Amino acid sequence: MKILVLNCGSSSIKYALYDMDSHDVVTSGGIEKIGLPDSFITVKLHGEKHKMEHPIREHTEGVQLIFKVLTEGDYAVLGSLSEIDAVGHRMVHGGEKFNQSVRLTPEVMEAFAECNDLAPLHNPANIKGVNAVKALLPDIPQVGVFDTAFHQTMPDYAYMYALPYELYKKYGVRRYGFHGTSHRYVSQRVCEFLGVKPEGKRIITCHIGNGASIAAVKDGKCIDTSMGLTPLEGLIMGTRSGDIDAGAVTYLMDKFQLDTHGISDLLNKKSGLAGVSELSSDFRDILAGIAAGNDKARLAKEMYTYRIKKYIGAYAAAMGGVDIILFTGGAGENQWEVREGATTGLEYMGVKMDQARNRSCRATEAILSADDSKVTVCCIPTDEELMIALDTQALC
Repeated sequence: MKILVLNCGSSSIKYALYDMDSHDVVTSGGIEKIGLPDSFITVKLHGEKHKMEHPIREHTEGVQLIFKVLTEGDYAVLGSLSEIDAVGHRMVHGGEKFNQSVRLTPEVMEAFAECNDLAPLHNPANIKGVNAVKALLPDIPQVGVFDTAFHQTMPDYAYMYALPYELYKKYGVRRYGFHGTSHRYVSQRVCEFLGVKPEGKRIITCHIGNGASIAAVKDGKCIDTSMGLTPLEGLIMGTRSGDIDAGAVTYLMDKFQLDTHGISDLLNKKSGLAGVSELSSDFRDILAGIAAGNDKARLAKEMYTYRIKKYIGAYAAAMGGVDIILFTGGAGENQWEVREGATTGLEYMGVKMDQARNRSCRATEAILSADDSKVTVCCIPTDEELMIALDTQALC
C-alpha cells in the first residue's frame, strides 16, 4: 500500500510518499512560495535533495506538480497515480469536533471549515489541499489527522480559561493545544523504545523547535499541554513570546496604538528568541552569539531553557510525579544545550543526566539519563508524517 502524506500551509505544501509494507519513505519534498514569482519545488530521493524553480500560482497547481514529479521525469517513483492508495492530510485545528483521525467526507469538511475562525491561516490552507487532491483524483480516499485531536482528553479544569463561561459556550474560547500528532507519536514510541507499557507511566513530552510545546501524558493520554487557543501560549519559541501577562498586551496596544493585527504580529513574529536576542530565532545562532560574548543571546538562551524547566516541573506536579521525560523537535533532538539547560536542577525530582550521553546525542533514539536515574530522560526523533500515514492506512 502506498500513501501520500500532504501538509498544506498558506504558501507551501510538504509531501512524503510512504510504502506501508515497510513504512519506508519512497520520496519526499515540498513546494514553497506558492503565488510568488520565485516559487520552487524540492525533491528528496535516494538521500539527495534536488531543487527546481517552477511557477505555482495556487494549491491545485502545486498538488498537480507534485503528482507530475512522482510519475514523470528524472525523479519519478510511480508508473501512474493509480499506485497511490490514499492521501493523508495534516489538519491543524479541529476544535472540539474531532478527537481522532477521520475519513474526509463532505460532512467532515463542512465541520472542519466551521473551525476556520480558530486557525484562520492554517485551516483554509488545509482545505485547499484536500480540494486540490479531489479535483485531480476524485475517487481516492483522503484522511484528516488533526493537530489538536490528541489533546482532547484534557480535563475541563485544564483546558478552560477563567473567562466568562459564555465565551466558551458561544465561541469555543478554551485551550486546545497543538503538535498533537508529534506528542502522540513520541509518547507511544518512547514506550516501545524502553520496552514498557503506557499504562501506569507519567510522561512529559517536550517538542522543542521553532514552535515549541510540552505535554503531560498519563496512561497514554494527554492531560495537559502548554499551547492554548492558538500556538502562542506556553513556551518561549523562535519568534513567539509564549506566556505573557494579558495586561502587558493591552498596555502595549495602548502605548503604540496597535490594532489586533499589530499586536499579533509583535507577539507571534517579532518576539521569542529573536526579540530578546535581537540576533536570530534559530537556537544555533543564539549559541554562536553566546560564544562571541553576546549577552542578549545569553539571556535569550537562559529564558528559553528556564521556561521549559518550569513546565516540566508543573507537569510533574500535575501528574503526581514523572517517570519519563523526552525531547523531540529540531532543537530538542539536536541541541544538547537545550536538554542540559532544561534538566539541570531537577535532581530533587529524580532526574540524573549522563552528560556524555546527552552531549553526544543528535537526532537519534537514545537514553540520556544516568543508569541510576529515577526518571528516564530520552531523545526520541518525531515522525509526524509516519503517524499520519499509519492513521490513513488504518482508516482505508
